Amino acid sequence: MDAEASPTRSITGQVQRALGAVGGAWLRTARLALDIALPTLCVSCREPVHGEGVCAACWAKLSFIAPPFCPRLGIPFVYDPGPELLSMEAIAHPPAYSRARAAVRYDDVARTLVHALKYQDRTDLAPTMGRWMARAGKELLSEADMLVPVPLHWRRGWSRRYNQSGALAKVIARHSGVKMVSEALRRTRATEQQIGLSRKDRASNVQGAFGVADERKADIQGRRVVLVDDVLTSGATVDACARALLR
Repeated sequence: MDAEASPTRSITGQVQRALGAVGGAWLRTARLALDIALPTLCVSCREPVHGEGVCAACWAKLSFIAPPFCPRLGIPFVYDPGPELLSMEAIAHPPAYSRARAAVRYDDVARTLVHALKYQDRTDLAPTMGRWMARAGKELLSEADMLVPVPLHWRRGWSRRYNQSGALAKVIARHSGVKMVSEALRRTRATEQQIGLSRKDRASNVQGAFGVADERKADIQGRRVVLVDDVLTSGATVDACARALLR
């Protein structure tokens, strides 16, 4: 997948800044001319697409998560087992957090999107993905006092130049009206990448790796917090964050 930012998006931004003082009709004309010259690209396969988002072919490959699902972990059920019945995963490994929700299954197109956002500087994907997450987490967001993105260790943040979870949280905050508190959690030590680790090793890898910033302890005390991360697999990272917040 192309690691460069979408040329259409970057040039559109330049046109908007250059024509910021021009009337709406002229700006609409400029946008139309730009779309004709450089059509918007699918955020996944980079094929031309009308409007923003993903093309029809990639959209068909996305598995959006909808009820019925586990009320605790958000894992989709094959059939509806009845109200408030938990998945075997939630019973066998109860998490520190109360509920989790995810927008799509982590396969095919979703994996491509996450990896592009996370490792290829495709920050232009955050608005689309953040909107999906805001819809999926509407139930949680309606009761939340704040959003807290899962933090990166400062070394990884320096090399990556941005926190993908923070980028997603900003979009969710904008769509939900729930404020984001970006510095509430900190990584107290560097950890290995979770990819390829077993459940036990993942939990051990992030155990004690997070802490609440001293200057934010009063802000989160007694508050309902929604943690935001780009991927939820074993839940080890979010669980470690939840334990740090609940101490």
